[in-house]
Amino acid sequence: MNENRILNKIKNKQTAYVVSIQSENLDVIEYAVKLQFDAIHLDAEHGSFSVDSVERICQLAISSGLTVTARIPKISKPEINLFIDRGIQGIMGPHVETLEEATLLADSCLFPPLGKRSWGGGRGTEFSSPIFLSNKKMSKREYADWANQNMELTIQIESKKAVDNLGDILKEERISRIAFGPHDLAADLGVPGEPEHPKVIETHKMIEDASRKAGKIMVGDYVKSVRLEHSIIETLKELKK
Repeated sequence: MNENRILNKIKNKQTAYVVSIQSENLDVIEYAVKLQFDAIHLDAEHGSFSVDSVERICQLAISSGLTVTARIPKISKPEINLFIDRGIQGIMGPHVETLEEATLLADSCLFPPLGKRSWGGGRGTEFSSPIFLSNKKMSKREYADWANQNMELTIQIESKKAVDNLGDILKEERISRIAFGPHDLAADLGVPGEPEHPKVIETHKMIEDASRKAGKIMVGDYVKSVRLEHSIIETLKELKK
């Protein structure tokens, strides 16, 4: 396992560069390494990943020095375990609408005493092997503390209920980053298919202002993401001009 490159960049107020994918593509990981990206992000809410494919992605990416993060399909401890036991070091929870959901996310991702993460198998809990820990031998407790320090937690606010409960949600101190869900929020605000509608923009500003006041940062702060699918589409458009 490696230190979380995204968190290191954020701490130093530098930009972290991330490639987002929706299905297993090992070639992209090689390109990301060559182009000096920092991380691979798996969109598992809308993508198609099996446990085996996440395992393969993490094997190659982590061995190549990249950090791997994921947006999970839903917030549940078993679901989260499947990802972080593979070596995922950042979890984005979609559709967070209550403080209880934000708390469940944090509890599931962090080892005691900070959370209630289960001690499982795989590289996610390899604690004394120099192969996985950059030649540093650690006790279980030392590894747990190290893993907590390198786990990045993000939640998405994408419904009217979430906005109404935002004050309570932001009380979860272990959540560091806040993301929007513009299309789902637009639909919930009565303007489906219009993420640029003034009502949505105004709500986003309110979310951002409240989040920053609570000491959180937004997903776009210090992190730039490239979506593979969008890049391919734009390239094809250019070729057809």
